[in-house]
Amino acid sequence: MGLRAQVRTRDGWAVQHAVVTVTDMTGAQVLRATADEDGAVRTDTPLQAGAYTVIVTAVGYAPAASTALVTASGRVEAGTVVLARQGGVELPPPGAWSLDPAHSSVAAVAQHLGISSVHGRFTEFSGRIEIAEEVHRSRVDAVIGAASIDTGNGMRDKHLRSPDFLDSDRFPEITYRSNGLTPAGPDRWVVHGELSLHGVVRPVDLNLSYLGTGPDPWGGVRAAFSATAELRREDFAMNYNQVVQAGISAIGTTLRVELDIQAVQGESLPS
Repeated sequence: MGLRAQVRTRDGWAVQHAVVTVTDMTGAQVLRATADEDGAVRTDTPLQAGAYTVIVTAVGYAPAASTALVTASGRVEAGTVVLARQGGVELPPPGAWSLDPAHSSVAAVAQHLGISSVHGRFTEFSGRIEIAEEVHRSRVDAVIGAASIDTGNGMRDKHLRSPDFLDSDRFPEITYRSNGLTPAGPDRWVVHGELSLHGVVRPVDLNLSYLGTGPDPWGGVRAAFSATAELRREDFAMNYNQVVQAGISAIGTTLRVELDIQAVQGESLPS
């Protein structure tokens, strides 16, 4: 007895905490329920036989409405209700996508002297994203030129390239290879992978947000993402730690990585 439904996005993810409202033909509300973390709605309150309207709403989605007929069993079987993201934003089509460095940024932020932040970016990088039919099987591979670090200060950049930090002569490439995705929301995932930095390989998670897909002026299709991660320098054997006074380090031990990515559909960038 009661209501049974599953609420999903068009690409198959559960819409957590979607709200399902059932009204009778006069418009009076007779039932209201919230989906669980798996997008499932289950209630045990029986309904009288007759015709009802089932309305499903969720923040960030266009509402969906359908008519349901209830028999003497008192049960409403709404099946799988598919919600479209507002604005028509859907996940990128499956296949290969190439990272576009000209319209992307790979940045890092470190604390300086305990009172401010130093912002840097890498100017040379490339990458490939493989969107799978089953989204959790998607993959990303990226390569960053360690010597391309740019903080806007030549002396500081030279020090960052030295053995105290990146040691870019010995370890010219920073690489990241994913090995799994965990959904964290309708447009968010945690990307699990391994980062190779300064000759050390460690597991690193990226908190990824999908921003949308659309055509570009050159006849291609682009997808946009943003991602963040936090790294500890000591995890990658970068232990330089000049103390200037009262135990305050010149450069913080934690780095915040900030990625803004555009990817172009296809195995390679358009020429």
